[in-house]
Amino acid sequence: MFKKIKVFAFVGPSGTGKSYRAQMVAGEQDIHYIIDDGLLIKDNDVVAGESAKKAPTKIETVRRALFVEENQRKKMRRAIRLINPESILILGTSEKMVKEIAENLALPEIEKIIYITDVASEQEIENAKRIRTVEGKHVIPVPTFELKKGFSGYLLDPLQIFKTRENDIPYISEKSIIRPTFSYIGNFTISDAVFRQIIEYLATKTESITKILKVRVNKSEEGPTIYIEVEIKFGIKIVTELSEFKTKCIKELERQTSMNIVNMIVSAKKIQLPNEVDNTNNNYIDFD
Repeated sequence: MFKKIKVFAFVGPSGTGKSYRAQMVAGEQDIHYIIDDGLLIKDNDVVAGESAKKAPTKIETVRRALFVEENQRKKMRRAIRLINPESILILGTSEKMVKEIAENLALPEIEKIIYITDVASEQEIENAKRIRTVEGKHVIPVPTFELKKGFSGYLLDPLQIFKTRENDIPYISEKSIIRPTFSYIGNFTISDAVFRQIIEYLATKTESITKILKVRVNKSEEGPTIYIEVEIKFGIKIVTELSEFKTKCIKELERQTSMNIVNMIVSAKKIQLPNEVDNTNNNYIDFD
């Protein structure tokens, strides 16, 4: 089906650091698309698929990574057909696995297989195994904020790695460290500052809101409840505009953090007045 696509593979046992080094290997081969654990990744962005690590069992994780289900295969084939990449790097734990993935996705035969031992020392591989075994951590080669809503694994710290582009200018490539659903070790937290920064950014894109005054986040096992106080422009339809801003905030926060927002309250505390209405030294009405 995809005869013109060059297919490469990156192979190594589970927990040896393949995902950690995937983008480095892809860059050395001038490959921009990676297939890893059910995801199609372009550089640092998830462009198609669903992470196999959100599966409830290890068996189901393997099935999703191999694209065993017909519906999953069709969706990924459709995405590849639309993107039409020049080359793809497939990650797997064995030659058999990467060949099965290529076959299930109707990709051409693999031209070259790169092994983890080709790019990592024995000590580095042992360290990666220790982290996987002792701490239960997995790496997905995309930033934390690129993980799709509904991802059910435990998110841990984003892993920032300094890299260099062709022009020798360093930049940060971020990868997401997670524990999959079937791991029961620990939990995850996201700083309140992250929620505020996202909300403040959305406010700059909302004409009716002039300022975010307060953001309070209460966290629970089900997800955070967020209270927001805002300053609004004079003359707007307050209920409508705040409702639309609330919907926008919930959608973007869930997309970027993969957390379920239990509830959100957006309250207008000040109104910014236009000059022709303002007859005082203040340019706003304070509801308090």
